[in-house]
Order: sequence, then C-alpha cells, then structure tokens
Amino acid sequence: MTATLDLLKTRRSVPPPLLDEPGPDRVQLETILAAASRVPDHGKLAPWRFLVIAGAARDRVGALIADAFAADNPDAAPERLAQERARLTHAPLVVAVVSRAAPHVKIPEWEQVLSAGAATMNLVIAANAAGFATSWLTEWFAYDRRVLDALGLAPWEKLAGFVHIGQAREVPADRPRPALDEVVTYL
Repeated sequence: MTATLDLLKTRRSVPPPLLDEPGPDRVQLETILAAASRVPDHGKLAPWRFLVIAGAARDRVGALIADAFAADNPDAAPERLAQERARLTHAPLVVAVVSRAAPHVKIPEWEQVLSAGAATMNLVIAANAAGFATSWLTEWFAYDRRVLDALGLAPWEKLAGFVHIGQAREVPADRPRPALDEVVTYL
C-alpha cells in the first residue's frame, strides 16, 4: 500500500481547540495550496480561491464574527461573544476556501461547486501529507452575508469551508465509518 492510500485510510479531523503551533510556514503553505489547486476543473475556470487567515488576521476576522453574532443576539453573554470571537484563533492558520461557482455557457454550476469541494479536500489531504493536522468546518458564519461581505466575497461567492491547520495536541478517537456494503452498489 502506498503512503497516499495509508493517509487517505487513516486521516482524521482534529478539532481546532486541539491544534497548536507551529502551522505551515510560507513555503510549506504554498506547496499545500499548489496541491489544493490541482483538482478537476472543467473549462479551466478555477471556480474557487483561497483566503489565508493567519496571525492578527484571525483576531480581526473573529471580531467580525462576534459582531455579527452580537447583532443577532443582543442578550448574548460576554463569555459567548468571546467564544465567537475566538472561532479562528485556535489553530495557527486557517484557510477559507471560496466557491466562485457562477452561471456559465458551457460549464454547469454544479461541476464548479464540486471543483471547489475537491480543492478543499485536496487542501486537507496536502496539509496532512505535509505533517499537519486539519479540521474542515463551516459553522454559521460561513453562511452569514455580513461576514462574507467583510471577507471580500462577491455576492455570488460562497464559502466551501474553513480549513484549520496546525499540530495535533491529541487526536480524537476515530468515528464509525460507513460499511462499504451500505454505500456501494455494483451494477
């Protein structure tokens, strides 16, 4: 069995609060992002892009998240607002994957959305192959237009997810996976 298959068969998400420094340096990150961008992309549209959220940017984006939460929950306790503010501060690095799927004369939007999902999964696999642990999450703020606007997303863009990257302090026990006979049909 190859190292790639071993990784794919054993990869496990690690919750962001269990991700510590160090994250990837600039060279490692560019290698990871280059691998993430090598996905099926009918029409060569690159219907996705990456937002790197590191350092103080994690706090700035966290403040945007907390502000949006506070606007919708004016009675929220200070502890809850602090929790929302800290959403992107656990892992040393977070990459937001933006889906740029849009109507096209030849390429169905669905294929573009799938390409963005593939780019996100390649990002997860590449980061793990580089020796990091990851967690791909969306959470409520990935769907909040105020947060998306503040992150610079165009009105038609959506967030495929936030990939938190760091070193695993601990790896949770694996979750049950579906039995192949439950998800595979031979025709």
